[in-house]
Amino acid sequence: MQDLKIVGTKDTLTVNFIVESGILTLKGASYPENPVNFFDPLYTWITTYTQEIHNTLTVNMTINYVNTSSSKCLLDFLELLENYHNSGGKITLNWYYEEDDEDMLECGEELCEDLKLPYSMIPIVGNPE
Repeated sequence: MQDLKIVGTKDTLTVNFIVESGILTLKGASYPENPVNFFDPLYTWITTYTQEIHNTLTVNMTINYVNTSSSKCLLDFLELLENYHNSGGKITLNWYYEEDDEDMLECGEELCEDLKLPYSMIPIVGNPE
């Protein structure tokens, strides 16, 4: 299985999924014109990974803006992770947000609150770069 790397743009996330380490990173803003087209490779990758590899996953999400259609796609992605967790897979989900960005804190909480998936909301203090 290949790693998945997508270079982010002003309206799409940077994606870095590393098979060997089991670390999945989503970072940036998400408001592409067609979010389903953007997220399809992520769905395919995570489905293949959870069916073939079965290792522990650490998912690090640092999202500074997400529009409504992208939030639905993110929820679908998180539901794939939840299915893996419910089938015995081990997952750590970390939602990073700038400490003064209540909108992104609430977005993360809303996306995760109905899932039976362990998650942590982690404030970023100062400049995250």
